[in-house]
Amino acid sequence: MNARFMPEDSDVTPKADCSTCPHRKDRLQRGRCNPGDVCVRAMSGRQIARFFKFNPDLAEIYAGDEFWERRAIAARYLSQQRLLQMLDDPDEVVRRVLAYRLPVSALGALAGDPDREVRITVADRLPPDQLEQLVNDEDYMVRQYVARRMKTGRLFRMITDADREVRKTVAARLPVESLGLMCNDGAEEVRRVVAERIDEESLAPLLHDRDWRVRLTACQRAPLADLETLLEDEDEDVRACVQERLASSRGG
Repeated sequence: MNARFMPEDSDVTPKADCSTCPHRKDRLQRGRCNPGDVCVRAMSGRQIARFFKFNPDLAEIYAGDEFWERRAIAARYLSQQRLLQMLDDPDEVVRRVLAYRLPVSALGALAGDPDREVRITVADRLPPDQLEQLVNDEDYMVRQYVARRMKTGRLFRMITDADREVRKTVAARLPVESLGLMCNDGAEEVRRVVAERIDEESLAPLLHDRDWRVRLTACQRAPLADLETLLEDEDEDVRACVQERLASSRGG
């Protein structure tokens, strides 16, 4: 039935049958559950979440439940030791909870998980010195997290990454002395980052870059002695930048 034509008193809230619930004689009678609102048996994530909020001690009972959402919500309340027994759970939502809650020392077991959100969480939590195992992950978002957190001295392994955004992150963090390795990157956005950070004395190759935005960034920082050749640059903004810097240096 179309929602706009539903009777005003209709109620589509999922409700479970309390008569068959194992908690009817303890939790229900004590007001720790409420049909249609706080209920672990209803097919409703909202109700299940509320149930475990009031009854966290029952999470263990549902760690192996056949309904993935009960397992996933129960996992928020389980001990880390119990979570270790759920690493092979068939549902990715459950494993995402594990990735957030497992001790860091156990995260390696999820580094090859088939779900990218699980691997992203692993990449976000692993110590920087353990991130190299994810350098070649098939998903660029996972590698992006790696590039943001890996120790800068190890980032050279990612300077030829297939994804432009990953390489931009690498260029933004790579030690300055290694940036020359990225001067010929295929993406102008990456070369612009290099032009912004590389040592001024090493800017010469970028002053003649095929992209005017890279040349402009380079000429804003390059030694004055290297700017004369850009006075006839094909781009107006580049020429203006060079003229302004040279005039300023001459006091005019």
